[in-house]
Amino acid sequence: MTSRERIIAALAHAPVDRVPIDLGGTRQSGISAFAYARLRKHLVETRVLPAFDQPLRVFDVYQMLAEIEPEVAARLGSDSVLVNRRAVAFGINNEGWRPWVLHDGTNVEVPGGFAPAQLPDGDLVLRRGSETIAQMPAHGFYFDRTEKYPGALHVELDAWEPPRLSAADIEHLRAEAERVYRTTDKAVIVALGPPYELFFGLGTGGFEDWMITFATEPDYVAALYRKLTDAWIENLEALHAAVGERMQVLQVCDDFGTQAAPFLSPGAFRQLVMPAYKRGLDWVHQHTSWKVLLHSDGALMPLLPSIIEMGVDILNPIQTTAAGMDPRRLKAEFGDQLVFWGGSCDCQGTLTRGTPEQVAAEARAHLEALQPGSGHVFAPVHNIQANVPPANIVALFDTALNFQLNDSH
Repeated sequence: MTSRERIIAALAHAPVDRVPIDLGGTRQSGISAFAYARLRKHLVETRVLPAFDQPLRVFDVYQMLAEIEPEVAARLGSDSVLVNRRAVAFGINNEGWRPWVLHDGTNVEVPGGFAPAQLPDGDLVLRRGSETIAQMPAHGFYFDRTEKYPGALHVELDAWEPPRLSAADIEHLRAEAERVYRTTDKAVIVALGPPYELFFGLGTGGFEDWMITFATEPDYVAALYRKLTDAWIENLEALHAAVGERMQVLQVCDDFGTQAAPFLSPGAFRQLVMPAYKRGLDWVHQHTSWKVLLHSDGALMPLLPSIIEMGVDILNPIQTTAAGMDPRRLKAEFGDQLVFWGGSCDCQGTLTRGTPEQVAAEARAHLEALQPGSGHVFAPVHNIQANVPPANIVALFDTALNFQLNDSH
């Protein structure tokens, strides 16, 4: 199978020739630039790959994620590729690349518009005019957003409009999807949810205030959701006109769970959040062949029936250490309705602090739980963090590449 055929088969719960793998197909299944630099060095020193003649690129300056080169993706078996917007983070277009140095001395390239100021204590800040919109601690690994999003701001709905994709944004997505579709055999993923995540993201910069609004002003929340979903559907229409069927997966991001329980009750989810998302996802399923991938961390088990009903086909990242997210239970209860994308290894424990052998054992156990009958794509449980040893990364993906499918049936 080609990579694209392999992913399409997995999404259809059909047999595959090997485990489908994703590394970097979403902004939640990638790798920190710090870890990626060490991984590249490891692959060169072990003579797996020749020396790289260019510094790595940080394509996501919010999470400080590395752009994964084709030769690294091929070595680790990745079957998917992400088509990004022009401006991946903070409204900074990914163009005019220039040299920059990470705090550990690694030489990288960053977008030309990325120009953080350094505070006396060493923190880095990004400003929009006089407003500080993000801050990274000295010797930190990613930025925290400090700007307030519409839910935290409690915007005046009569005077406010959500952002739409510009003509330049649409042309960029069209050209990139065409290029990737024609020049690779990878499955193509585009992330385009509502202009702001309908639950978690709306509260950026003041989540407690947003939660109070969410709980006490249902009419306001519903009206805000209508505006956001109107804009989302306009964007989806423009995306489909430009890209058509040259993409296979539409990604939507939101976070509905802590590690112990959902952020909100199933009743509140069904009353407010689900109808708004369902309206957009109904449009997707009625007008395209795209499969919908929801990225949502945490303990989602009580919400999964509603998440399926609202139109989600694929769940990511399968945070197996969160309450109730046992892979075998997930597969038994929802494996015929959901594709599981992720669930490879505990990103907070085993992958970071375990040995390569421990990483391989945990990944193999999760493959045995999630792979039978297909309907599974192997991927990191969220981005591979800055302090993950390269040997553990190699062990993670080699486990999937060497997994014998017959053993799982």
